[in-house]
Amino acid sequence: MSRPLVVFLSVLFVVSVLSVQCFANITIDTVPVGDPGNAPDIEVMNDGTTGYGSVGYAYNMGKYEVTAGQYTEFLNAVAATDTYGLYNASMWGDSYGCKIQRAGASGSYTYSVASDRANRPVNHVNFWDACRFANWLHNGQPAGLQNSSTTEDGAYAINGYNGDDGRTIQRKPGAKWFLPGEDEWYKAAYYKGGGTNAGYWDYPTASNTLPSNQLVDPDPGNNATYSNNGYTIGSPYYRTEVGAHENSDSPYGIFDQGGNVWEWNEAIVQDVFDSYRGVRGGSFLSFAIYDPLSASTRSYYDPSAEYDDIGFRVCAVPEPSSLLILAGGIGMILGMRRRMRI
Repeated sequence: MSRPLVVFLSVLFVVSVLSVQCFANITIDTVPVGDPGNAPDIEVMNDGTTGYGSVGYAYNMGKYEVTAGQYTEFLNAVAATDTYGLYNASMWGDSYGCKIQRAGASGSYTYSVASDRANRPVNHVNFWDACRFANWLHNGQPAGLQNSSTTEDGAYAINGYNGDDGRTIQRKPGAKWFLPGEDEWYKAAYYKGGGTNAGYWDYPTASNTLPSNQLVDPDPGNNATYSNNGYTIGSPYYRTEVGAHENSDSPYGIFDQGGNVWEWNEAIVQDVFDSYRGVRGGSFLSFAIYDPLSASTRSYYDPSAEYDDIGFRVCAVPEPSSLLILAGGIGMILGMRRRMRI
């Protein structure tokens, strides 16, 4: 094989790998959560249950809550015809809304977000919206109608469901992106790390003391966005930008698991008629008297609920770096060249 042809094929391979890496419209920052096989917490929940936080494998957790800017990109990719209601008009119209605006008519809807809200957490999203966002990530962030190749299958087989039960819809084996299970969320927030029996903090700011709700620069640590004798910030924002409390992260380096917005998790909490889904962490509207940021506070909502104080974050399966893939591919091409010369 001639040298120019080998160079051309090598460049073509590099371009193809980079194009795969760059096809995605958004980047979700994640951090590794290690210490697989850690012991569960003995903390008793407000509902009397106990034993959360043990996870037998490594995974990656979203460093920040999903932002209004990221969700806007999602809407523009799959909601020109918003078949399953991924957009809620309260995102724009509600005084607490994340200020995502929709324009146009069905079939050609477009979405924009106010620049000063883009880096704050999305709200007015229900559990199914969050699952569809995870499916979209799992499927490589494609553009198109809301169907099995974009939002309706992938990590979760939703297939058009939007109701107040859905207990049979659970994470599929092989999911690449997904909502955290309750143990995954709890471990990432409260586990001290560094071994399998390290113990747990009471708050997701690596502290056993109730965080302050002050937003100061520089952040001295142990602060969160919630209501304690007033909002952390008031109108018009209410929610801080993700990671604004820059020294108040969890031991794994995850931000805002206390306050800003409640976060959906996969827990199924059943009553006689419905199956609710778990939320954790409290919100900007949560009052300190109820200790909403504490490890002992467990809550849940109708999965179809779209409230102004609920958002979400996502998890991912750790994957080999693109550089290793690229090096392996180039090595394969060079190996082909040597074999062609024999």
